[in-house]
Amino acid sequence: MTKAEVISEVADKTGIDKADVQATVEAFFKVIKDSMADGNNIYVRGFGSFVNKKRAKKVARNISKNTSIIIDEHFIPSFKPSKTFIQKIKNSKKIQELAHS
Repeated sequence: MTKAEVISEVADKTGIDKADVQATVEAFFKVIKDSMADGNNIYVRGFGSFVNKKRAKKVARNISKNTSIIIDEHFIPSFKPSKTFIQKIKNSKKIQELAHS
């Protein structure tokens, strides 16, 4: 499902104009990105957490040139679903049908 499809579905379910839903969704993603860039984590009860994960400094190999490169310590964005979200997916009949197809 694309962002445009999500916007259409939210607009259909709420009766809110698509342009307003789009502005809201865009603002939501901007708040998440800006907050995480500032070092904050986002916790949405019943949905999940958007967190910055720390990656340690390491030595990697460039196999095409056969050289070592050092990758400094850095952070990457990550999403951890809540337990209720995980349970909903585990109990989904459609997902189970896809798995057994």
